[in-house]
Amino acid sequence: MARYALALAAAVAFLVTAVSGLFVVPYLRRLHYGQTIRESGPTWHKNKQGTPTMGGLCFILGSMLGLGAAWAMLSAEAPDLMQPQTALNVLLALFTSLLYSLVGFLDDYIKVVKKRNLGLRAGQKIVMQVLITLSFMVGLHITGSLTTAVVLPIFGFVDLGLLYYPIAFLFLIFMVNAVNLTDGIDGLATSVTFVEMLAYIVIAGVLGYFQLSILAAALAGGCAGFLLWNFHPAKTFMGDTGSMYLGGAVATLAFCMGRPELLFFLGFVYICEAGSVVLQVGYFKLTHGKRIFKMTPIHHSFEMDGWSEEKIVTAFSGVALAFALLGLLFVRLS
Repeated sequence: MARYALALAAAVAFLVTAVSGLFVVPYLRRLHYGQTIRESGPTWHKNKQGTPTMGGLCFILGSMLGLGAAWAMLSAEAPDLMQPQTALNVLLALFTSLLYSLVGFLDDYIKVVKKRNLGLRAGQKIVMQVLITLSFMVGLHITGSLTTAVVLPIFGFVDLGLLYYPIAFLFLIFMVNAVNLTDGIDGLATSVTFVEMLAYIVIAGVLGYFQLSILAAALAGGCAGFLLWNFHPAKTFMGDTGSMYLGGAVATLAFCMGRPELLFFLGFVYICEAGSVVLQVGYFKLTHGKRIFKMTPIHHSFEMDGWSEEKIVTAFSGVALAFALLGLLFVRLS
């Protein structure tokens, strides 16, 4: 029954996401909710100007209905698998992801409707993300899932004590924004997150968090369905609405399992993307104008080296798969 639930969650999410695109994408086009390409971005992306954005609404709807379908089946056929404690963690992860998505939606809305290219101001984003992250950590405490202990490669079990809280808080915000930065070319964030969600299905099952594996299956199905619309040449972009939702899911799943260190494996590509921006900005300021990379996030640097978008997506997804397998091995060994 557990396998059927996982399959149902993924299948429903895939179908809802894929089919909803038939209605959502034309509707976004009629509303003129088109992507605005920044002047500071790659010049060769100018032909993407006007592509409907906020398409992430498709997989948000798909993943929620996929999870709901699986839960409905389990409630009727195998209520013993509906673990109340883990179900609370699923709702916490989902609700937090939706709140991050709301921030992204406001950002997209300001860009495409109010015609303010940069969207929300940085300070506004930070305040909202801080409040959401704080609420999530309080939620973890209430459900009894908040722990200051982590398992680190080489060092093993380590209790960080009070130091855990600021590190976890900043890391959560960093990861959500890292996924957002990864969404820079057609299908990249969608493909990488699809791979990570497949890994989460297995790891959550190994660790005994079956309900979280259902959420991961629904998210994987949603990403797969969205690729039909988002793979190059993209018919729609997920927008910050979608990327912040995926970022929230990627980050909160690890914390809800009490294994935030897994993000060093499952979030490796995202960390590299965001890390390249941090390094570039820091080096630029220190050297008064010199750069390490041709352009950041780092996928743009590969574009400038002549890589096609399809090649970058394939390579980055391959790296994500390799580190996902390392993460699974790490869980097995630890």
